[in-house]
Parts: sequence; C-alpha cells; structure tokens
Amino acid sequence: MSSFPALCAWVDGVGVLAPGIDGWPQARALLRGEQSWASAPTALPAPEGLAGAERRRASRIVKAALAAGLQACAQAGHDAAALPAVFASSGGDGHNCHALCEQLAMGDVQISPTRFHNSVHNAASGYWGIATGATPAAQVLAAHDASFAAGLLEALAQVSATGQPVLLLACDSEYPEPLHAKRPIADTAALALVLAPARSARSLAALRLPCHGALAEAPATALAALAPHADAALAQAMFTMPPLSGLPLLAALAVRPDLAASVPNVQGSPAPPAGQTVALAYLPPQTLRLEVTPP
Repeated sequence: MSSFPALCAWVDGVGVLAPGIDGWPQARALLRGEQSWASAPTALPAPEGLAGAERRRASRIVKAALAAGLQACAQAGHDAAALPAVFASSGGDGHNCHALCEQLAMGDVQISPTRFHNSVHNAASGYWGIATGATPAAQVLAAHDASFAAGLLEALAQVSATGQPVLLLACDSEYPEPLHAKRPIADTAALALVLAPARSARSLAALRLPCHGALAEAPATALAALAPHADAALAQAMFTMPPLSGLPLLAALAVRPDLAASVPNVQGSPAPPAGQTVALAYLPPQTLRLEVTPP
C-alpha cells in the first residue's frame, strides 16, 4: 500500500509554445478570453544556450522544448541546470523521421551522424542538457496521445518521492506527408511546468492527484468547461497537437480568483473556490483526474 494518499506539487512556472501562442502570459489571456486566438505557424525562436554547431543542428522539436522549458524555469525562478526533468513526447522529431525514411526509400543507407542522433526519442533532453548544463536525471517517455498526462504523473511521483522540484516538458513536432496522413499532428508545440514540493511566492496553484481513484473511464474535461470565453478554435487545436492536451490544466491555472466559483467542474456542477477537478486525456478510455487549487 502506498505511503502517499496523494501525489502533490505546486506549479511554480509555466512555459508554452504553440501556433499563435508564445508564453504563459499570452496563453492565460487567451484562456480567459481577454485576447482572440489567431492561428499561425508556431514561431520557433533560435535555441538559447547552444553553440553554433548545435544551434544549426537543432530541430523544430528541440527549439520548442528549449523555449518552453526556459520560459517555465524563468517564471519559477529556478535554475534550469539544477532541475531533474521529465520529457514527454508522442513521437519525437517528425521532420527528421520523414527525412530518414525518404533517404532509406531511395536506397541511400549512409545515414549521417547528425540525422541519426536527432532521430532518437531523447534528443530534446540531450540538447536541453547541453544548452542549460543540467546534470540531474532526465526521464524520457512516450504514450501516444496520453504523453502529457503520463509525463505529469511521472513528474508528480518524482516530486512526492524526492521532495525536490521537477521540470515537466511535453513536446512534439508535425510530420510531413505522407506520414502526416497517418499521424496528423498540426504543428510543433511544447508545454512545460515547473513543479515544486512546497508553496512559494511564485506558486500559481497546487496539484493533488490521489493515489487511488485518479484513473477513471470518463470523458476528459472540455476546455470550454474551464475556459468558457476562450476561442472555440483553440479548443479544437488541442486535439491536433499532443502537448496541448494539457490546456485544460492551464485553463484551471488561468481562472481569475473572482470567477473561480462560477466555472463548472468536470461533472458540470459549480466548482467551489477551493479547487477545480480536471480530467486529462490518458490511455483510452481512461482519463487522469486531479484537483487544481489556487494558492
């Protein structure tokens, strides 16, 4: 029997990069309905912290992961080099996978070392270590469309077990055709959270995931239930990019305290100001249910 009745952590920092979204302040405004969402290709910044050679080799998923992770660490006030990390990705670098398949289909089996090392699923975590100098352990996992929730579960378990802050970084990139037809990820996206064991002045909310009963065969929380003023198109976008399955959690973080009591929870009844129940898409037909409580 687990010694933990629940896995608990505080969200101290958020980073997000996606079509039409660059950073938590913009994402929060969009989820509150204070701005309209304009779909545009994900704007990938130059990868910070990398030397010229690594910078030229950095793929789309690496650029997105670095940007979102550094955003979250800066907001949390944590040294990126000191944080253990959990990386979650459904498939890794779609463009590199396409290029390798195309090359092999043409009979050229002399794969370049750069192509090869960017093809592995933990490439983003490797570049993160190079860019930030991080030496703590980094876990890398994949669970298809459940990757964000699976990564969150792993990160919460680590915070509860070690009493140390952890960075969660979910990232994915799109595939060109013909792979896109089979795995239609719309664009590159990344979502990062810094989770801490204790409340700080920067904490946005507490997360509580019970050790028993967190998994349920029930629908995931609709974005509109927590962010009724957000663009409907943004709600649809979350189904086309695996990291954005975490948007309902961000919506719970974005709710203004004065409106918290009026926002419906996952069952459809008014949620108490003490917290919101959020169900995240997990391995079908299950969802991962956790409580989000403002500080």
